Amino acid sequence: DGRLTLKGGVREVLAAEALHARGVRTSRTLSMIETGEQLFRGDEPSPTRSSVMVRFSRSHIRFGTFERLDYLDRTDLILRLLEHVTEYYYPAAKAISDRGDRYLQFYRELVERTAELAAQWMSVGFCHAVLNTDNMSITGESFDYGPYAFIDQYDPKFTAAYIDYASRYCYRTQPAICHLNLRMLQKPLQRLMPQDEMESVLERFEDQYWQFYAQRMLHKLGFDSLPEPLASDLINQTLDLLNSVTVGYHDFFRSLAAQFSPKWVNDDVKIFDTTMQASDAGAQVLLEQWRQHYQQALKTQSADGLEQISQRLRQANPQTVLLRPEIEAIWEPIVVENDWEPFHALLQRIQNPFEAP
Repeated sequence: DGRLTLKGGVREVLAAEALHARGVRTSRTLSMIETGEQLFRGDEPSPTRSSVMVRFSRSHIRFGTFERLDYLDRTDLILRLLEHVTEYYYPAAKAISDRGDRYLQFYRELVERTAELAAQWMSVGFCHAVLNTDNMSITGESFDYGPYAFIDQYDPKFTAAYIDYASRYCYRTQPAICHLNLRMLQKPLQRLMPQDEMESVLERFEDQYWQFYAQRMLHKLGFDSLPEPLASDLINQTLDLLNSVTVGYHDFFRSLAAQFSPKWVNDDVKIFDTTMQASDAGAQVLLEQWRQHYQQALKTQSADGLEQISQRLRQANPQTVLLRPEIEAIWEPIVVENDWEPFHALLQRIQNPFEAP
């Protein structure tokens, strides 16, 4: 998949495995081979060790593949490529005999897959950092992990790439950027299907994204489902609270899993009564409101449902999260002593993130 810095290869291996273990659709790394050559990069200390990485995924075709053919004015090749995509990756579309309906079904499924992928990133606190159309897969998979990061504190404006001065690809903009890229894909595709029909399909993106995101966040909070508007209110209040207190994003859910008791259903004061500290008076109000909403959600559960919450919390919230300090800690032994044992140990932990370290 091309030559890159050894550190870049190490980071990609870790990102793919961390995401895969968290249920995010992602490419994975088949192999990474150090070349023995020195590589010069303008954005990293150079010369540096280089590697060749072999990535595998369902498809190598990107949104940008279609855009390139549009730039070359090759409608014939766009047609051949779209036929290939529906033939191999979209069986429901392939089964439709009418060509226009078949292509629109492909776009409909792609919009839904992309909405789900964005929800997966956001729920696990992942910031891809480089979401241009050439880093968007036509099968709705995540790939190509450069300056990515998992957030530590909940910060919607967190930007992983230091060169992203305008915060175009910050954490909170990822769903909107995916939406924009799907709209940009309409330009080459409108050679083969009506643009207004694609736009009607794309209008469902935000609702689809929220449905996928809400389901994953409810699992992180311990619930399989909740009635509306309680579900949305609890999720939004959780995000407001995380934005106001000093506890980390992943620490919040780990603490919730560690402390949860079915007895909370009768005493909201006990909810996070030891480790959850609000940073100011305003945050204290949010904390109390969140406790009340969480207790209200608990009251919708049966006795068996309350018992299942603890298990669901442990299954949805990992013990090991791939934060930047962990990556830097395993990189130093590789640089100084060519010692790969810390890398393999971290890799094993992130492949089994729900086990106690």
